[in-house]
Amino acid sequence: RWVLSLECKGSRNLMSALRRAVEIDFKDKDKQKSQGLYLLTTGIPDQETHTISAYVAEACGGFDVQLHVCLFSVTKGPDCSGIIPARYASPRETASAFKEIVQAAKGRFHWFGEAGIFESDDITSIISEMEKAKNYSQKCAFLVESLKQRS
Repeated sequence: RWVLSLECKGSRNLMSALRRAVEIDFKDKDKQKSQGLYLLTTGIPDQETHTISAYVAEACGGFDVQLHVCLFSVTKGPDCSGIIPARYASPRETASAFKEIVQAAKGRFHWFGEAGIFESDDITSIISEMEKAKNYSQKCAFLVESLKQRS
């Protein structure tokens, strides 16, 4: 109902939305089954990054809720200029700000656009696990080969 009542205003008042979600919607946290807040956005919030980071670190930690961000760039790549939001920041600056906010809230960050995925915590974790498995496999192969040579 709340989303349906929203109107376009040309800003990204993230603090107001976070306060609404955390302070009103999660006030009865024992009855809530939510484990995360998901922000889908195309640009930098109106408020300063350090202010939002401090707020989400305290608020999300108190409710054991994580904030996850999906940033959609309307440009063709991470360095292209495109639509200028209400508070200006380049796509890289915007991504950097949201990464800081997400880290404070112990959430995950995903940055994508029409050209594909620019950055994703989930994909980074999967690649890291694949590299660990590859290294383990190589060590095992080396160990097997050295045992064959000894016998």
